[in-house]
Amino acid sequence: MTLFSVWKAVSLRSSRNYCYATPVSSAENLLDLLRLSLTHKSLKLTQQCHARILSLGFTQNPFLATKLISAYAIFGVPALSRLVFDSLHFKSVYLWNSLINGFVKNRAYNEAFGWFYQMCCRGVLLDDYTLATMSKVCHEIGDLNAGKLIHGKSLKTGFVLDVIVANSLMSMYSKCGGFGECLKLFDEMPERNVGSWNVILSGYADSGDRNFDKEVSGFVKDMQIEGLKPDAFTVSSLLTLCNGHMGKRDHGRELHGFIVRIELAVGSGTEVHLGCCLIDMYSRSNRVDVGRRVFDRMECRNVYAWTAMINGHVQNGALEEGLVLFHEMQVRDGVEPNKVSLVSVLPACSAVAGLTGVKQIHGYAIRKQFNNDVSLCNALIDMYSKCGSLDHAKQVFEFGSFRRDPISWSSMISGYGLHGKGEEAVFVYNKMLQLGNKPDMITIVGVLSACSRAGLVDEGLCIYKSAINKYRIKPTVEICACVVDMLGRSGQLGQALDYIKTMPMEPSPSVWGAVVSASIIHGNSEMQDLAYRFLVQLEPENPSNYVSLSNLHASSRRWDVVSEVNFACILKLAKLISSLAVWMVVWTETILVPRPFLQQIIETKGVRPILKIIDEILRYAELLVASLAPNSRGSESHSVTIKRSNIRNH
Repeated sequence: MTLFSVWKAVSLRSSRNYCYATPVSSAENLLDLLRLSLTHKSLKLTQQCHARILSLGFTQNPFLATKLISAYAIFGVPALSRLVFDSLHFKSVYLWNSLINGFVKNRAYNEAFGWFYQMCCRGVLLDDYTLATMSKVCHEIGDLNAGKLIHGKSLKTGFVLDVIVANSLMSMYSKCGGFGECLKLFDEMPERNVGSWNVILSGYADSGDRNFDKEVSGFVKDMQIEGLKPDAFTVSSLLTLCNGHMGKRDHGRELHGFIVRIELAVGSGTEVHLGCCLIDMYSRSNRVDVGRRVFDRMECRNVYAWTAMINGHVQNGALEEGLVLFHEMQVRDGVEPNKVSLVSVLPACSAVAGLTGVKQIHGYAIRKQFNNDVSLCNALIDMYSKCGSLDHAKQVFEFGSFRRDPISWSSMISGYGLHGKGEEAVFVYNKMLQLGNKPDMITIVGVLSACSRAGLVDEGLCIYKSAINKYRIKPTVEICACVVDMLGRSGQLGQALDYIKTMPMEPSPSVWGAVVSASIIHGNSEMQDLAYRFLVQLEPENPSNYVSLSNLHASSRRWDVVSEVNFACILKLAKLISSLAVWMVVWTETILVPRPFLQQIIETKGVRPILKIIDEILRYAELLVASLAPNSRGSESHSVTIKRSNIRNH
């Protein structure tokens, strides 16, 4: 496509009566051509325009220069943008912004910072666009110190009061781990828009802040007081905050009602996005049935909606239903699965069909050329390992055409550990370090678990010390539990107890559970008793701890301790029966209310609370029946199993 023919096409389109080509001789004509080159994504046409600008002597025209710099950046050649910029005698702030933004678009963040530094050194006055762009750069590279520098520049120039600059700074602080500064900036803003509220909500969701106790209705009301209407992003962020929080499930239902009431998802192009958020929220709250109703009522169901529904069923243990949905997605609606769909359905395939199911998904991924996706390959490594085919997992890991990330290494290390191949796990871990990859918490847990199973105590302790001292990984409960398990399995119960005393946090049930397992293996009843007593304190709702502790002392004929444990169980049982009585009164009273209202109560509260209490009563009754049996003192163990499922069915 030549410059002449393009201009002829533009001329014909602009006027029906104008049929002859006009020579490109004005800046306005060249601007039109540059816009057309961007529309048609033609780098060649942009270069032809550049050549024409040079021949006509328009090189110092600021509008043409700005457009050229932006065009070259869009086409991925920022070096040509710099060439245009260097040819200019006078460089306005708009030209500087275009050049810096071009480097940012091409992810050349160091160059962007370099030109920003030159801009400051040459005394160019910064504007709101400059500061917002540089805040985005700090956000992308995760540099909090550089972000604070941009914040200081914003304060000095007064642009911190600009809502766009403030929103960019808030987003930077939120993504760089400075959520406290983000909140402070939000509170100090003289004027806020919907984007400001969205940034703060997204920050709460990303930070995992459990102190977000503001009522959802109150949050929305605060926005409306300022004359702002929540948009789809606001609601989706609030739904994310409701995910997995027992106390916030009602908030999720409130938001669902808000979406329906103001018809937020109707005609806005956001139905699928909000539908997926609702499905995810209900699925994480163990109400996949409600999520399914949302899914069935969606007019437009694309691959993302199907994937959200499949993932919801799989995460809630409804594996066969997830597979049925995966089949219906392709057969009934003709929707092709994407990479995320395959990752979601993989656990169901491995659980229902075993190794064959994983191979089928792997084969489908190869046919669709998805086998270079790192998330899918990581899931395949994990599933192959869990299905007993370590060779297939190793093949995906070593010969897959994907770029290995920390999860890839962790999955392979955990796979070796699962199969008791501790030496191979340590070898892969050392290879990861040699290639310059830094371990994270999950990697350390995987390799320590492998060392524990294989009895590699010295290697495991060496890895633990290097992780803490060299790689500055903070010891978590999971890491500490692995160390305790590793010491306990090797018979070093005293060292394990000493380590527990030096832990930087309170020992969790998993830590004392590791002590129990090691004590049973090595026949140390004293340590076993100590661990069980801590477990009873940490998990008073778990009757299995009472049963195990009672059995331990019954085997040594310490009936005084057995009676003490039984008495604790009787108190717990009395509380449960009292709770059940309250529920039965409530249900008896609801019989007198109209049927639609009763149905609403069943849908909102359901029979689960009652069944849960009954199940707890039966679990504690196991111990009581066993302890009160006539022959309990004549046996080494007085464990009696009650078939709770049969009683519940009646």
